[in-house]
Amino acid sequence: MVNTAQTRERPGADAPAKVPARRRLGAQEREAQIVEGAIDFFARRGLDAQMRELAAELGIAHTLLYHYFPTKRLLIERVYEQTIAGRWDPRWEALLDGPRIAVADKLHAFYREYLRAILTPDWLRILVHSGLSDGLIPSRYFELMRHRLFPRLLREVRRSAGSRSRAAITPREEALLLSFHGGLIYHLGIWPLVYQQTFTGAGDPASIDAFIRDRVDGLLLQAPAIVGT
Repeated sequence: MVNTAQTRERPGADAPAKVPARRRLGAQEREAQIVEGAIDFFARRGLDAQMRELAAELGIAHTLLYHYFPTKRLLIERVYEQTIAGRWDPRWEALLDGPRIAVADKLHAFYREYLRAILTPDWLRILVHSGLSDGLIPSRYFELMRHRLFPRLLREVRRSAGSRSRAAITPREEALLLSFHGGLIYHLGIWPLVYQQTFTGAGDPASIDAFIRDRVDGLLLQAPAIVGT
C-alpha cells in the first residue's frame, strides 16, 4: 500500500477498540452495592474482617466506603436490617393471631414459610459469625423474636394445653420454646448450610414438611406438663 497522508489518516484494522465509559453509580445504587457486597463478604470472612479488605473486594477506595458507612458498626447494622430483620413478614403475625385456625395447623404453616425465608447461607453464617464476634446480630435477632414471635408462640402452646394463663413466661416454658425453635433451625439450616453435612430427606419438600409437622406435634405433646395453668 502506498503510504500517503490519506492512508495514514484512515484507521487501521488493528486499531485498538475504544473502551466504553464506565457508568457512574448514583448514591443509592452505590450504597446498595456496598451493602450487598458486605453481606457476601461477612458471610464468607466473618464480622472481624477489615473494612479495607471489603473495599478492595468491591473495587472501591476505602475512603468511599467510609463516606457511606463512617463506622463498621453502621454497616453491620444495615447488613442486619437487610439480611435478618428484613425477612420478617408481618403477615405471619396475622397468621399466628388467627383465632379460627387450629394451633398445630397455624404453627406448621408459619414455620414452613418462615424457615423457607430465612434458611440461606448468608443469613445463617452472618448470624453465627456475629455470635462468635461481637454478638450484635444475634442480640438483635432474638430481640425481634422476643417481640414478634415468642409471645405468640407461648400463647398458642398454652392454648393447646388448655391454659388461659397470661403470666410471664416460666423458665421451663422458655426452654421448651427455645429448644423447639432452635431445633428446627439447627436441623434444617445449621447442619447443612454451616456444617456442610447432609441429612436424609434434604431437598425433599415433602420430607421437610413432615419434619416441621413432627416438631410441632412434639412441642404440643410436651406442653401440658410444662405450661402454666
